[in-house]
Amino acid sequence: MEKWARSRYQPCLPLGENGTRVTGSKKHRELSRRAACEGTVLLKNNNRLLPIKRDAKIAVFGKAQIDYVKGGGGSGDVNTEYVRNINDGLVMKGVRVFEKLPAYYEQYCNEQYRKWRVRGDFDEAALPEELLREAAEYTDTAVITINRYSRENEDHTCDDSYFYLSAAEKTMVNNVLDNFENIIVLLNVGAMTDVTWFYDNDKIKAAVMLCQGGMEGGLAAADVLIGDANPSGKLVDTFAVCLEDYPSSEGFHESKDYVEYTEDIFVGYRYFETVPDMKKKVIYPFGYGMSYTEFKFSDVRACDNGKTVFVTADVTNTGEREGKETVQVYYKAPSDKLARPARELCAFEKTRNLAPGETQRIEMSFEIKDMSAFDDAGVIDKSSWVMEKGSYEIFVGNSVRDARKIQYEYVLDKDITVEKLHSYCAPEKLTKRLNDDGTYISVAPNKTGGMSFSCDYSLPQKPEEKLTLDNIADGSASLDELISQISENDLIDLTIGVPSIGVANTCGFGDKSEYGIPAFMTVDGPAGVRIEKNTGVLTTAFPVATMLACTWNTSLMEEIGRAGALEAKENNLQMWLTPALNIHRSPLCGRNFEYFSEDPFISGKMAAAKVRGIQSQGIAATPKHFAANNKETERFESDSIVSERALREIYLKGFEICIKESKPMAIMTSYNIINGIHSSENAELITGILRNEWGFDGMITTDWWNSANHVKEIQAGNDLRMPVGKPEIVKEALDKGEISIKQVAICVKHILELMLKLQ
Repeated sequence: MEKWARSRYQPCLPLGENGTRVTGSKKHRELSRRAACEGTVLLKNNNRLLPIKRDAKIAVFGKAQIDYVKGGGGSGDVNTEYVRNINDGLVMKGVRVFEKLPAYYEQYCNEQYRKWRVRGDFDEAALPEELLREAAEYTDTAVITINRYSRENEDHTCDDSYFYLSAAEKTMVNNVLDNFENIIVLLNVGAMTDVTWFYDNDKIKAAVMLCQGGMEGGLAAADVLIGDANPSGKLVDTFAVCLEDYPSSEGFHESKDYVEYTEDIFVGYRYFETVPDMKKKVIYPFGYGMSYTEFKFSDVRACDNGKTVFVTADVTNTGEREGKETVQVYYKAPSDKLARPARELCAFEKTRNLAPGETQRIEMSFEIKDMSAFDDAGVIDKSSWVMEKGSYEIFVGNSVRDARKIQYEYVLDKDITVEKLHSYCAPEKLTKRLNDDGTYISVAPNKTGGMSFSCDYSLPQKPEEKLTLDNIADGSASLDELISQISENDLIDLTIGVPSIGVANTCGFGDKSEYGIPAFMTVDGPAGVRIEKNTGVLTTAFPVATMLACTWNTSLMEEIGRAGALEAKENNLQMWLTPALNIHRSPLCGRNFEYFSEDPFISGKMAAAKVRGIQSQGIAATPKHFAANNKETERFESDSIVSERALREIYLKGFEICIKESKPMAIMTSYNIINGIHSSENAELITGILRNEWGFDGMITTDWWNSANHVKEIQAGNDLRMPVGKPEIVKEALDKGEISIKQVAICVKHILELMLKLQ
């Protein structure tokens, strides 16, 4: 097949073995199920109630057994052939459920669906007393199911029964508590939620975070419940006592126009493990997760070569079932001058499936410079990554709370500057920032001059011979020579999206046949390739990003990236708009399910793995939303007011890891404003940090239908405006000299360079 044949001719050619299709294939569905099993987190298991015996009798309560939420709404939704709910899974596994309950809940859910209620977005059903009595006569073991639905462009409030149980759910739970001796809780949720109602209740002996496991999620849940799969998931968020314990909650809805990141770098476990008296507010700590077997760490050692710290540990399965364990490495930096968290994740590795008695040697490493902090106040060296003198302690374990200090320490006898950078994206309106002692420090107003995008791109003399993109692909001419032949109007057009073709529904870019430039299509869906149902193409819905992060398995993440990329390629879609790696700053964000974690390190590592998988198939990955897009309310105009340090250490760090480790072909800017400037118009962010400091050489696209100005985006270095634009405004700016044709041309060059990398 010739290069770009799928873009030019839209052939319906399958990519599977023996001419079969990979889209929604059995192999991909099985991968989704395996990932859902591995991302399941066992939170509680008193008296080893789980796994239940296959022939055990159970009564399952709650509409979530039917109304299973495979993932969130919006661009993260995926259209599939089917979705296995929890009851489906239990029945397929031969579990003896009290059949009248699922029948009752199915009737109730179908009534809600006929009213156009969204799956997961309606309240619990009232439970008839007769049904409750019959269930109690059938068995003494009950399963309570709770689900939550969340979506793009919609946040939650403190009182909308999202974080906490609703009144109807409390009634259902209390009814079960009054009538059953053994109770199991299943949470079909996307991120942090209230767990106090079962944590210290002795009648609720087991609890499982199923998260949102994609199209096979219900069957994966049954796999775990009966022990065909041993849960090995670990939390990637801190589960606290109440919503108010998260420092972001107080100001989350203070204004529709802005949100102040006053907690600064103390997000998630960085807050709870550091600020005095906040440890007691934690129910389940970051990195926590139980197993049906037990593990022992031994011979834990570390050393360094002056550049890299190497950590090794032996992990032994000391229990009676095979299973996997995750080794987590944290460090604690000196904090006499610069406030630092008490723990920061710096490495992790998951074991293979270990048989009882089996031991595996785990080897991990991280760079010494990774323990640096960004000094935006000039305490050691302003606008620099710095390391304060003193001892850097290392902790190893299977959660942030259970990690134990090891004998090794890295010691500095003086403060050092690791990397001297610039003051970019400084806040003018930040009023205060949290210190490590729990007090807030007043912040003096910042005022930076801002950065202009200086373009030194020069075009060669226009060749006499007519060139096309094929000439560039075969090496017979240079890309600069082709660009020199493209007219001014066509250069402008190439910086703007083009209509969808084939099964695409999020438009594309390119489409200049006179220059041999095909139309390359984009596709949505961090949890799978999202194609509209009316096309007749149904794809694989994988678990949501939070659940994939809970696997702590980068190899599995890479495998999912490859599978999704093959589905995109098979359907003639060239750029997959994933991974999404904003931060779980608050439980109230409506899009948390689409993001990995409260921690930027695991977010970056998981994103990098997915990008590697995607791009191994010649499809462009597009990490998003760059950056600080952690709130959906008024997301087009909400100003994220954040310190340079928090921006660098928390909200940009995952992107930095992903870009430096996996070199994504593209990146997507966000809707929101960052310290007074839309991200896509922010030259300091996308040219200063992204391109100049990090060395990003891919294409930068806007998010779809943003409210920023196309001319300012070109000035800042944002290459592509999606899905439509106003070329006449760009032409007018060129005529007035507000931008140069060189600035437009360099954007086009980045776009065409991306195309040349695609298959």
